[in-house]
Amino acid sequence: MLKDKKTILALSIIPQYIIIKWLSRYPEFIEQYYSNGFYQFVSKLFRYTLGWIPFSFGDLVYTCAIIYMLRWFYINRKRLRKDTKQWFVDVFSAVALFYLAFHVLWGMNYYRLPLHKNLNLEADYTTEQLIVVTKKLIEKSNALYSEIKKNDTTKIDLPYSKSDVLGLAPLGYKNLKNVFPDLEYHPKSVKKSLFSYPLTYMGFTGYLNPFTNEAQVDALIPIYLFPTTTSHEIAHQLGYAAENEANFIGCLAAINHDDIYFKYTGYTFALRFCLNEINRRDEDLFNTLLETVNKGILSNFKEVREFMDAYDSPLEPLFKVFYSNFLKANNQAKGMESYSYVVALLVNYFEKESDLIYNE
Repeated sequence: MLKDKKTILALSIIPQYIIIKWLSRYPEFIEQYYSNGFYQFVSKLFRYTLGWIPFSFGDLVYTCAIIYMLRWFYINRKRLRKDTKQWFVDVFSAVALFYLAFHVLWGMNYYRLPLHKNLNLEADYTTEQLIVVTKKLIEKSNALYSEIKKNDTTKIDLPYSKSDVLGLAPLGYKNLKNVFPDLEYHPKSVKKSLFSYPLTYMGFTGYLNPFTNEAQVDALIPIYLFPTTTSHEIAHQLGYAAENEANFIGCLAAINHDDIYFKYTGYTFALRFCLNEINRRDEDLFNTLLETVNKGILSNFKEVREFMDAYDSPLEPLFKVFYSNFLKANNQAKGMESYSYVVALLVNYFEKESDLIYNE
């Protein structure tokens, strides 16, 4: 009887896949009933339950799960030859459970309505639009830098601990809620990852645990990256699975924060994306624009590059390929390249809300 139940469970991955692909054709339905309905209840339930714990409970679950799997494969290694069919049934019954839990608890957000449609924004932009917005972002970033450091040209270090930033980041969403009521964030559940060292060598700065709804931030990254990375992971928590959308919302949360250091990291975050896109299109123009950026801002950019280079690993490209394929399998056709599409959202939104990039 138990073997029959495991077989049914293992085979259930087929109808699960079919149902999910069928539902993915109806993003309006998912937007209304899952992303803004069922998921919001599940997310808050997990945040209320686990958010108060000072460490990542999900990371402990992952650790135990990895140990259990390694132990199971070691103990059952001989069964693969003796009882191959049942061995695969056991494995795929576990895979089916994880597949179901992933999509029910968070993964269906990959198939929600694209954010640009919700915000009535265009999905594309011209180089001319990009240049105009980038120049305004340079002016705004330079002004914020000067307000903080006056006539200095060194990098800006936030006067907060990383734990402080985790506590302050939700305040940006409190302000952003006045513009986007759906972005209410309470209670919070954002923590430093217990896997910060391997995470850094894999080339990632944070992640959301879809099974516990805890947002994890790499504790090793420079403090300059902490506000936008934390805001990015909170965006995932609120149900924005696509990386470009989480980057965009995280950026808005930072620039809408009352704290000037958060504003600085938010605007320079947007600037870095726009400059990289200009560099891809016109290297000479990129070099010209770069000369107008305060050297202290460029020092912050350099700080990030040097940090990433210091933790460069020959395995990082493999992890990036794996994650890129994971994104492609979850409705992000460009994979890791989808990160660059945040520029389309930024350019069109800043054009629409031009007061955000015009200095007061």
